[in-house]
Amino acid sequence: MVSLVQNIAVDCANPYELARFWSSVTGCPLDPEDGPGSRETQVLLPQGPALYFNQVSEPKRTKNRLHLCLRPVTSREEEVERLLGVGAALVADRRKADGTGWAVLADPEGNEFCVLRGESDLAATDS
Repeated sequence: MVSLVQNIAVDCANPYELARFWSSVTGCPLDPEDGPGSRETQVLLPQGPALYFNQVSEPKRTKNRLHLCLRPVTSREEEVERLLGVGAALVADRRKADGTGWAVLADPEGNEFCVLRGESDLAATDS
């Protein structure tokens, strides 16, 4: 017997707005039943679990113990710039001169996530 992951839950102050941010990040739609003021909202990923945003009263206080790592279909640099443009903030720059490494960003409520090397970055260093 095994358990399947139903969703990845994120506690937050404003589920709908945070889900809109993550919808922009992933290019995936919000659950059509969710709207402004929803206490629970989901981003429906085409494969795997949904990103589930749940309203809580307490703010985020410390570093995440669990976070998402994103592999962009473009380059890491292009994706970092795009995400900064839609509301992310740079938390830590772990990119190295040789092209390896990653960037640590935060969503509008301070939840950290990583942007890894993109497919084009990997192709350029694998040849």
